[in-house]
Amino acid sequence: MKLVIRWAPAIVCMAIIFYLSAQTGDDLGSLLPYFQKWIPALESFDIGHFFAYFVLALTFFWAMLPFSIHPLGKVTVVVLCVLYGLSDEYHQSFIPGRMSDIKDIRNDAIGAIIAVLVVSLPVLNKRIRKRFLS
Repeated sequence: MKLVIRWAPAIVCMAIIFYLSAQTGDDLGSLLPYFQKWIPALESFDIGHFFAYFVLALTFFWAMLPFSIHPLGKVTVVVLCVLYGLSDEYHQSFIPGRMSDIKDIRNDAIGAIIAVLVVSLPVLNKRIRKRFLS
């Protein structure tokens, strides 16, 4: 049961990403103005990719604790995010009005890397290590 609870946020996050990737170009075109109303600087969903994979990396990090505290675990988190990003772009290639874009994968990777860097900050790293390695 503990394993299910650990992985549930990552699975939910992946499901949300999959759902958004399954939207047609027209569907996303109708969503973009709504997001731009609340975040005027948002000109495309590139920041959406960054944010989605930032969150996905945090959920992977939490799911894989205490392994993810170690350098190899952190690399694994980023690799899993990039692999899911690749599958996401492949999935999008079959959706009308959508296409695969290497820039999206780049933004996914940047989001994942920054999430791992955030949890590696000394103040957070110390708390995480104390909680999961003690």
